[in-house]
Amino acid sequence: MRTRTLPSSVPLLAATLVLASSLLSANTTREPAPRFHATTTSGEKFTNESIKGKVVLFEFWATWCGYCDHEAPYVDQIAKEFAGKGLIVLAIDVGESKKTVRRYLEAHPRGVPIVMMEDTNLAAMYQANVYPIYVLIDRDGTIAGTQRGAAGEQALRRLLMRAGLGGSSTDSDDE
Repeated sequence: MRTRTLPSSVPLLAATLVLASSLLSANTTREPAPRFHATTTSGEKFTNESIKGKVVLFEFWATWCGYCDHEAPYVDQIAKEFAGKGLIVLAIDVGESKKTVRRYLEAHPRGVPIVMMEDTNLAAMYQANVYPIYVLIDRDGTIAGTQRGAAGEQALRRLLMRAGLGGSSTDSDDE
């Protein structure tokens, strides 16, 4: 009587499928955002408690980052567009002096509050070492999504959808 043996790749494939399944199910559970504090250059203070019920987008950037400069208008527009829906955008400059940032902002004004790295603990929490980095916190205070690197306006809008902010007041059927 002959016995059939499974190819050696079958157990490996099964293990891979189980691992992939567990990773996919793990991504549906959101982690609470770490406790943070941030003070804007205008003196406004933000903490986990002060943002309850709001959606918050952290944008980690630097003045020398060409991708950050390119995406700044998208970020500012989205912040303005969704402010009435509870979106707060904080642009955290990482690793530069106030003088450098102030000079940059004189030539490139922003429409969102600016936070210096020395006035927050956020850059270390989210390992901001490549720019831009976006971290989205939902109304429940959990991390709804992150995006490392520039990907354009539509990618930012898709990221916002993870926290229940979608659509656009600029969308129309006239296009």
